Amino acid sequence: MNIRKAKESDISRLQCLLHQVCEVHHEGRKDLFKSCGSKYTDEELALLLQDPKRPVFVAVDEKDEVMGYAFCILEEYQDHNIFTDRKTLYLDDLCVEETKRHQKVGKALLNYVLQYAKQEECYEVTLNVWASNESARQFYQSCGFQIQKIGLEQIL
Repeated sequence: MNIRKAKESDISRLQCLLHQVCEVHHEGRKDLFKSCGSKYTDEELALLLQDPKRPVFVAVDEKDEVMGYAFCILEEYQDHNIFTDRKTLYLDDLCVEETKRHQKVGKALLNYVLQYAKQEECYEVTLNVWASNESARQFYQSCGFQIQKIGLEQIL
């Protein structure tokens, strides 16, 4: 397995994985998420892959086939009213192909993201997990992540 930055030729595989994520979210919260294909169009993905503040990493097999991805966002707080000055890497989305799960692909991607954040001199790596996605929450907590904040809602 190798982990590298995603490139435009990976877009079709990224779209397949984005569809899997969409279905997980739809199954967990049908009131919020459509059963859909992707949260990005191919054109949006192509632009995103060129943005240095939004790195996308992929785990590939020996044939360079994408097995999983990690979408990230570099955020920086400078002279903010309430936050201390710091750089943060937000892990926006991590997905491993359904047939490749439980083979340490997700752990390898997450470790790569953590190393990248250290190289970028980030203070922390943050992420959000939907309450309905218990397996993702357990995965991140098993990798050392702790609850930072809790979002609440009341449906009217």
